[in-house]
Amino acid sequence: MDGLRKVDLNLLVVFQHLLEERNISAVARRLDLSQPAVSNALRRLRAAYGDELFVRTGQGMQPTPLAEAMGGPVSEALSLLSHLADAVQPFDPSVSQRRLRIAMTDVGEIHFMPSLMELCARHAPGVRIDSLRLAGADLQRELDAGRVDLALGAFEGLGGGVVQRMLFRQGYATLYRRGHPRAHAGMSVRAFRAERHLIVSRAAPEGQVNQALERAGLALAEQFSVPHFSAVPYIVSTTDLLATVPQKLAASAAPHFGLQWLMPPVKLAALQTNLYWHRRLQRDGANQWLRHLIIDTFADRA
Repeated sequence: MDGLRKVDLNLLVVFQHLLEERNISAVARRLDLSQPAVSNALRRLRAAYGDELFVRTGQGMQPTPLAEAMGGPVSEALSLLSHLADAVQPFDPSVSQRRLRIAMTDVGEIHFMPSLMELCARHAPGVRIDSLRLAGADLQRELDAGRVDLALGAFEGLGGGVVQRMLFRQGYATLYRRGHPRAHAGMSVRAFRAERHLIVSRAAPEGQVNQALERAGLALAEQFSVPHFSAVPYIVSTTDLLATVPQKLAASAAPHFGLQWLMPPVKLAALQTNLYWHRRLQRDGANQWLRHLIIDTFADRA
């Protein structure tokens, strides 16, 4: 406790933002402070911890080993204090300035983020949502620490303390450009295999769509590939490649890129999308509000 008396909690807020931004000017803008105020906060932190903490380099303010070691505990402590403040003062989305973080994939961003941004603009103008790319042990760690509020998608391997709720199931569709000389609804498996395909090499979860395409006789090693779904509509719209993607992505992208889509003539298991959050945030006002917003907007109705 004696050590805590030496440190103003506001200094730890500056510390966390310096660790994220590595730039004094950027931190000043983010916290609406002057650059001298941020520099003074850093001087006080250095005095309190007897360490440089951040060293100016050509790549910005790089953290020392001590600062790196402090990063996790400081972030978790500030997150807990933030949630304590929310418990004392009920969450009001119309006036809140909270920044909420959601882990999702690139295809999740395409489906969820436009609607979430529009809803925030209308009902919670001060709330900001950040999308993060995390999975597996990294996602579990960030949920445990309170640095991620929610996760949206089909994430495997999440365990202790994480609650989940199914939002919807969807099949897959095969995109092709309008005017493609051979692709059409109802094409045979043989004709499907004979076409050139664009493969998403990091399709989640566990590449099940790619495994199914291989079982249908498609030689994936002979096809073109990209690591994520986001580039698919751009490429398919200017080539004769076919691309098999989640159905909601196909329906969303097709009208904007002049694409058509067909039901692939191979058996593909449905893809389930879930909402995940940590049990510690079960009663957090902001987390509850965002969960209800997502469920009301995106969940399938029984």
